[in-house]
Amino acid sequence: MRDKRRKPELLAPAGDMERLKMAVLYGADAVYLAGTDFGMRAFAGNFTPEELPQAVDFAHRHGVRVHCTINTMPRNDEIARLPEHLERLNDAGVDALIVADLGAFTLAGKYAPRCQRHISTQASISNYETARAWYDLGASRVILAREVGLEEIRTIRAKTPPELEIEAFVHGAMCVSYSGRCLLSNYMTGRDSSRGACAQPCRYQYALVEEKRPGEYFPIEEDARGTYILNSRDMCMIDHLDDLMDAGLDSLKIEGRAKSAYYAAVVTGAYRHCLDDAAAGRPADPIWRDEVEHVSHRPYSTGFYYGPPGQYYANSRYIREWQVVALVTDCDELGNATLSLRNKFRTGDTVELVGPDLRPFAMAVPEMTDGEGMVLDEPRTPQMTFHMKLPRPVPSFTLVRHAVELSAK
Repeated sequence: MRDKRRKPELLAPAGDMERLKMAVLYGADAVYLAGTDFGMRAFAGNFTPEELPQAVDFAHRHGVRVHCTINTMPRNDEIARLPEHLERLNDAGVDALIVADLGAFTLAGKYAPRCQRHISTQASISNYETARAWYDLGASRVILAREVGLEEIRTIRAKTPPELEIEAFVHGAMCVSYSGRCLLSNYMTGRDSSRGACAQPCRYQYALVEEKRPGEYFPIEEDARGTYILNSRDMCMIDHLDDLMDAGLDSLKIEGRAKSAYYAAVVTGAYRHCLDDAAAGRPADPIWRDEVEHVSHRPYSTGFYYGPPGQYYANSRYIREWQVVALVTDCDELGNATLSLRNKFRTGDTVELVGPDLRPFAMAVPEMTDGEGMVLDEPRTPQMTFHMKLPRPVPSFTLVRHAVELSAK
């Protein structure tokens, strides 16, 4: 009998090489990514055939597993190209493939025999019989539909072979269609959500138009801004990690391959520390819990874990209250740091620093200098290198952020 309280894997998104490095360095046990085809986030940076082996090598050198998504629903011309892609992933050393289509699953077993096969949330697994069926076919892990509640997970765990791993999303965006099977995007924009190109029309603002009154738009509820009848909250389960471990989950997944490197770093770091605390029986350190409030997000909910999460009707806008202004590329033991500029800030501003296993702290920006030693009050050229004295040494890939209200009005 497996120990239900063993610490699950923390699985983080990696939309491109920068985001992969952030997820790895900020504490992920595994990352999930995609090549330039067959992934459900076609507009993430993704990885070319040349970049994939480099990504796998970087992750493996840090003891981190790599899962690659092949979770679209391929058409005939696409399925014909899949064997070559699978062989490439197999040769690159990818640890697991995330698939949803039965044909893709079968081809993965044939052309990528060194890779485990995980069943995507796109397959809408919401009961133990389906989970067992995939296991019998050769799957080593199932990724549950987001619609599944905590008690249902307990039942699935109890009624499936202990060798079958169970993964579930614990943070990030949720789709209003059943596990992302949406026809609305294709109908309105020609972008197929089941093939990685969702236009997110559920976030649009809708109004009612009467046939004989063209051009007159009536709010669907009593709100002058209209209503977002299909909009969903974001999921955040960082306060409930004990419950997730008690349910027997093997992997906790953070959504967000299309989100920023800052998001990948900060959310991964927050869950890493809170998960370690929960597994050790310690109360979560509030400073790490608060980190999920420092990234762009919609109002949070607990998803379907404790019942329907309810919708957010006010708007579809994100809460954005922080902006990355610089990245530390090097720092000596005295705190003399070399940085790369991301957004404007100036001497005297109060900023925060957060880095790989670095407890966030605030500081006033001191005098800065450029590469020639000239004093800078305000670095202005994007990606420029400059220097700044920090109050303590920090690791490379530390982020410098500034409180800026960027939420859309």
